[in-house]
Amino acid sequence: MTQAVVRVEAAPFDVARESARLTEGRTDIGALVTFTGLCRDEDGALAALEIEHYPGMAEAEIGRVATEALARWPLQGLLIVHRFGRIAPGEPIVLVATASQHRHEAFAAASFLMDFLKTEAPFWKKQRLAGGADAGWVTAKDEDEAAAGKWRS
Repeated sequence: MTQAVVRVEAAPFDVARESARLTEGRTDIGALVTFTGLCRDEDGALAALEIEHYPGMAEAEIGRVATEALARWPLQGLLIVHRFGRIAPGEPIVLVATASQHRHEAFAAASFLMDFLKTEAPFWKKQRLAGGADAGWVTAKDEDEAAAGKWRS
Protein backbone atom coordinates (compact mmCIF):
# COMPACT_ATOMS: atom_id res chain seq x y z
CA MET A 1 0.00 0.00 0.00
CA THR A 2 1.19 3.49 -0.84
CA GLN A 3 2.15 5.64 2.12
CA ALA A 4 2.07 9.40 2.24
CA VAL A 5 5.17 11.34 3.22
CA VAL A 6 4.36 14.49 5.18
CA ARG A 7 7.00 16.91 6.40
CA VAL A 8 6.63 20.25 8.16
CA GLU A 9 9.97 22.01 8.34
CA ALA A 10 11.67 25.39 8.34
CA ALA A 11 14.32 24.73 5.68
CA PRO A 12 13.72 25.39 1.99
CA PHE A 13 13.22 22.30 -0.17
CA ASP A 14 14.39 21.40 -3.67
CA VAL A 15 11.45 20.45 -5.90
CA ALA A 16 13.59 18.50 -8.39
CA ARG A 17 15.29 16.52 -5.63
CA GLU A 18 11.98 15.74 -3.90
CA SER A 19 10.41 14.65 -7.20
CA ALA A 20 13.38 12.40 -7.99
CA ARG A 21 13.13 10.75 -4.56
CA LEU A 22 9.43 10.07 -5.08
CA THR A 23 9.93 8.42 -8.48
CA GLU A 24 13.39 6.86 -8.14
CA GLY A 25 13.44 3.26 -9.33
CA ARG A 26 9.70 3.31 -10.03
CA THR A 27 8.45 2.05 -13.39
CA ASP A 28 4.78 1.87 -12.34
CA ILE A 29 4.38 5.67 -12.31
CA GLY A 30 3.00 7.24 -15.48
CA ALA A 31 2.27 10.70 -14.08
CA LEU A 32 3.87 12.96 -11.52
CA VAL A 33 2.05 16.17 -10.67
CA THR A 34 3.80 18.72 -8.50
CA PHE A 35 2.52 21.99 -7.13
CA THR A 36 4.88 24.45 -5.51
CA GLY A 37 3.45 27.44 -3.67
CA LEU A 38 5.81 30.40 -3.51
CA CYS A 39 5.83 33.49 -1.33
CA ARG A 40 4.77 36.55 -3.37
CA ASP A 41 6.08 40.05 -2.73
CA GLU A 42 2.63 41.62 -3.21
CA ASP A 43 3.96 44.19 -5.71
CA GLY A 44 6.98 44.98 -3.54
CA ALA A 45 5.00 45.61 -0.35
CA LEU A 46 5.84 42.33 1.40
CA ALA A 47 9.21 41.63 3.02
CA ALA A 48 8.28 38.18 4.33
CA LEU A 49 5.62 35.83 5.57
CA GLU A 50 5.91 34.39 9.04
CA ILE A 51 4.15 31.04 9.17
CA GLU A 52 3.25 29.46 12.49
CA HIS A 53 1.85 26.02 13.28
CA TYR A 54 1.25 23.62 16.14
CA PRO A 55 4.00 20.99 15.91
CA GLY A 56 2.55 17.50 15.83
CA MET A 57 -0.97 18.73 15.17
CA ALA A 58 -0.12 20.11 11.71
CA GLU A 59 1.58 16.88 10.65
CA ALA A 60 -1.28 14.76 11.98
CA GLU A 61 -3.96 16.80 10.22
CA ILE A 62 -2.08 16.85 6.93
CA GLY A 63 -1.48 13.11 7.32
CA ARG A 64 -5.19 12.57 7.82
CA VAL A 65 -6.11 14.33 4.58
CA ALA A 66 -3.25 12.60 2.74
CA THR A 67 -4.73 9.27 3.83
CA GLU A 68 -8.09 10.44 2.48
CA ALA A 69 -6.45 11.28 -0.88
CA LEU A 70 -4.92 7.80 -0.99
CA ALA A 71 -8.37 6.30 -0.40
CA ARG A 72 -9.98 8.43 -3.13
CA TRP A 73 -7.40 7.95 -5.91
CA PRO A 74 -5.08 5.09 -6.92
CA LEU A 75 -1.78 6.81 -6.19
CA GLN A 76 1.69 5.29 -6.35
CA GLY A 77 3.19 8.09 -4.29
CA LEU A 78 2.26 11.20 -2.31
CA LEU A 79 4.48 13.85 -0.76
CA ILE A 80 3.56 17.02 1.09
CA VAL A 81 6.19 19.43 2.42
CA HIS A 82 5.03 22.61 4.19
CA ARG A 83 7.40 25.18 5.60
CA PHE A 84 7.10 27.34 8.69
CA GLY A 85 9.05 30.30 10.00
CA ARG A 86 10.11 33.40 8.11
CA ILE A 87 9.79 32.99 4.35
CA ALA A 88 10.99 35.67 1.92
CA PRO A 89 9.36 36.48 -1.41
CA GLY A 90 10.40 33.99 -4.08
CA GLU A 91 11.01 31.19 -1.57
CA PRO A 92 8.92 28.03 -1.62
CA ILE A 93 6.22 27.56 1.02
CA VAL A 94 4.56 24.28 0.09
CA LEU A 95 5.11 21.30 -2.17
CA VAL A 96 2.46 18.74 -3.07
CA ALA A 97 3.55 15.86 -5.30
CA THR A 98 1.23 13.07 -6.42
CA ALA A 99 2.26 10.08 -8.50
CA SER A 100 -0.09 7.71 -10.29
CA GLN A 101 -0.36 5.51 -13.35
CA HIS A 102 -2.44 8.14 -15.15
CA ARG A 103 -2.50 11.94 -15.08
CA HIS A 104 -6.16 12.42 -14.17
CA GLU A 105 -5.76 10.83 -10.74
CA ALA A 106 -2.53 12.68 -10.02
CA PHE A 107 -4.03 16.07 -10.97
CA ALA A 108 -7.24 15.47 -9.00
CA ALA A 109 -5.39 14.37 -5.88
CA ALA A 110 -2.99 17.33 -6.03
CA SER A 111 -5.91 19.74 -6.41
CA PHE A 112 -7.77 18.14 -3.50
CA LEU A 113 -4.70 18.36 -1.27
CA MET A 114 -3.98 22.01 -2.10
CA ASP A 115 -7.62 22.99 -1.51
CA PHE A 116 -7.35 21.37 1.93
CA LEU A 117 -4.01 23.02 2.73
CA LYS A 118 -5.39 26.45 1.81
CA THR A 119 -8.52 26.15 3.96
CA GLU A 120 -8.11 23.65 6.79
CA ALA A 121 -4.47 22.94 7.55
CA PRO A 122 -3.46 24.42 10.92
CA PHE A 123 -1.05 27.11 9.71
CA TRP A 124 -1.22 30.83 10.39
CA LYS A 125 0.45 33.40 8.17
CA LYS A 126 1.47 36.89 9.27
CA GLN A 127 2.61 39.46 6.72
CA ARG A 128 5.71 41.58 7.34
CA LEU A 129 5.83 44.65 5.14
CA ALA A 130 8.92 45.92 3.32
CA GLY A 131 9.09 48.94 5.65
CA GLY A 132 9.23 46.64 8.69
CA ALA A 133 5.61 47.03 9.79
CA ASP A 134 3.41 44.11 10.75
CA ALA A 135 0.45 43.84 8.33
CA GLY A 136 -1.38 41.29 10.44
CA TRP A 137 -2.64 37.79 9.86
CA VAL A 138 -3.69 36.57 6.42
CA THR A 139 -7.41 35.75 6.36
CA ALA A 140 -9.11 32.97 4.42
CA LYS A 141 -10.48 33.85 0.99
CA ASP A 142 -14.00 33.02 -0.12
CA GLU A 143 -12.73 31.52 -3.39
CA ASP A 144 -10.49 29.10 -1.47
CA GLU A 145 -13.47 27.97 0.63
CA ALA A 146 -15.57 27.52 -2.51
CA ALA A 147 -12.84 25.43 -4.16
CA ALA A 148 -12.57 23.18 -1.09
CA GLY A 149 -16.36 22.80 -0.97
CA LYS A 150 -16.41 20.71 -4.14
CA TRP A 151 -14.58 17.89 -2.31
CA ARG A 152 -16.93 17.77 0.67
CA SER A 153 -19.86 16.13 -1.10
